[in-house]
Amino acid sequence: MHVDRRPKDSMKSTWRADKSQWGLIHWIIEILNVHHVNLSQEVPVHQKTDPVPWMTQSSTHRWILVHAAWPMILQYLIQQYMGKPFHPMAAFTFYTICMQLNSIHHIWILRRLGHRYGFMDGDKHQRDGVPDNAMWKVFNSLELTTTVRPMIVTICAYQASMKPTLTLTWWLPLELSLYSVILDGFFYLYHRSCHELDSLWQYHRTHHLTKHPTPLLSSYADSEQEFIELALVPFLAWATIKYAFGLPMTFHDWWICHEYIIFSEAFGHSGVRIYAYSASPISWFLKMIDCELQIEDHDLHHRKGWRKSMNYGKQTRVWDRIFGTAGPRVEATEENMDVTRKFHMPLF
Repeated sequence: MHVDRRPKDSMKSTWRADKSQWGLIHWIIEILNVHHVNLSQEVPVHQKTDPVPWMTQSSTHRWILVHAAWPMILQYLIQQYMGKPFHPMAAFTFYTICMQLNSIHHIWILRRLGHRYGFMDGDKHQRDGVPDNAMWKVFNSLELTTTVRPMIVTICAYQASMKPTLTLTWWLPLELSLYSVILDGFFYLYHRSCHELDSLWQYHRTHHLTKHPTPLLSSYADSEQEFIELALVPFLAWATIKYAFGLPMTFHDWWICHEYIIFSEAFGHSGVRIYAYSASPISWFLKMIDCELQIEDHDLHHRKGWRKSMNYGKQTRVWDRIFGTAGPRVEATEENMDVTRKFHMPLF
């Protein structure tokens, strides 16, 4: 029997302008300041044909690696002081907090870029706000995003060794390169199935209520989708690399992989009107074969629905190219890129 899971009132969002609606979650979001825009600050609006500024790929790697490195450095210093490694529960708690702090900072940076450069499809529609009737769902989804991933990394890969050292390996560049493609393969299979099969679309439909997403809505979904995306798909990617390819995929290797993945997810849901694509050690190769994932690619995906979409990948376009589901870009094209407006991803 078909179950109607459609939420009422869709994406209506009025709460930011009406504090009489505010409860605990509203105040938490306000205090953390994880809004996609400031209400008091204008957002530039561009026509589709206006030139698009481009962001350097090297600055994206710099941002991710710095934010992945500081928790590891801090852990190392604490362990040296204590003379023993973190307990698994301490490692899970520590890296959960670090991932949350990194994610909040990332949203702040993306908001600044949005106010500076505008958003995709901005001449037609503003970005969607957090729905009035889904505050708890959005908040819980964000908590799960930054909790489940450190949890599975700890369960699968953390080992309290005899010496308080980090578990980085020289295989990390290869692991990073493989992880985004393999994870995207499992994600593509599940994601496209959700769009093709009515029995699965009912669990994915909530995420597609937003046609113009924001980082805060990147994990806005039903619990079934959350389990697949946050736990099952990363576990399958890790197990494939570790057991099929025989690579170490240690705790800290996997931590850095996750920092790349979570960066791309928020990046792809930001809709910021810039020419920029997901970071990977093989980004240069992916771009050479037209398989790099632009911000606009996933933005265009959200404007479509059941059996009408394209760009199912969320890290690359490898699988979209293989199976013929890569859609054409509208604004962030090579011809529309403003080569005179180069900028770097702000580090702070």
